[in-house]
Amino acid sequence: MHRSPIAGRVPGVAQSKGDIQSILASAGSHPRHRFGQNFMIDQNLVRLIADAGLIGPTDLVIEVGPGTGTLTDELLTRAGSVVAVEIDRDLAAAARTRYGDVDKFKLIEGDALAGKHAINSELLAEIVAAKATGSAVRLVANLPYNIASPLVIELLLVGVDSLTFTVQKEVADRLRAGANDEAYGPLSVMSRMLADVDVLRTLPPQAFWPAPKIDSALVRMTLNNRLGERATPFGRFVQKVFSARRKTLRKALANAGLPADELLSEMGIDPQKRPEELSPEQFSGLYDVAVRRNAIVSAGDE
Repeated sequence: MHRSPIAGRVPGVAQSKGDIQSILASAGSHPRHRFGQNFMIDQNLVRLIADAGLIGPTDLVIEVGPGTGTLTDELLTRAGSVVAVEIDRDLAAAARTRYGDVDKFKLIEGDALAGKHAINSELLAEIVAAKATGSAVRLVANLPYNIASPLVIELLLVGVDSLTFTVQKEVADRLRAGANDEAYGPLSVMSRMLADVDVLRTLPPQAFWPAPKIDSALVRMTLNNRLGERATPFGRFVQKVFSARRKTLRKALANAGLPADELLSEMGIDPQKRPEELSPEQFSGLYDVAVRRNAIVSAGDE
């Protein structure tokens, strides 16, 4: 078994708060709020996340925000290979020291997103290469809070098979919300059309250091893409409609430059309903009617 060169850790043994603080001190680092860093200090949680990831021995596992490596150690005992993406230069340097001689580990230093709606090109290349060989690709991570929402959608769009991650409970609520739920919005519609969403459990602030001010949740999203090539333009359509979420659908669609009465009549939808009253499937149907009537650009025409 490979022995980690930092703090004498052995993969598969979760780090304590003291271990994490020691590793950070050795790296000349500290928790950085701008990167949304909250480190897992509950050893049971580390194993729970890895178990929930349903990792097979030939899978490529992506970890965004590996931090000091406590979850990374666990992933390396289960996956065929691990690609870790770390934006913090100090922690990236620590990861290179810790895992430099581990053949099935690769580090990408930088942001997992190359913009609001694009995956880091190096990470994308790893995903594409793994999928080409028939390997399953899974995200298993304690996600930095500041990028979770856009990242999970973009990973689903490029075909990642499952995403198992911790995130603020309010984001988890948005991911799984249905029509008429208070948390329901564009993120809910996209996540429900791209994946099966399960919130596995709520996690208290004390499971992390520094402790966040709100509860977190463990979420698993399993790819179930019902949008195909329509996904990107459909997402823009949903965003436009929800930008007037307090207005009626007639007004919301008209504000988006669409023939509201024609579209709603064909769908048999009451024009006095509000956007949050439409199910993801109704949004999909409304989008398809708009494309068929040449009211918006289809995916194939972009």
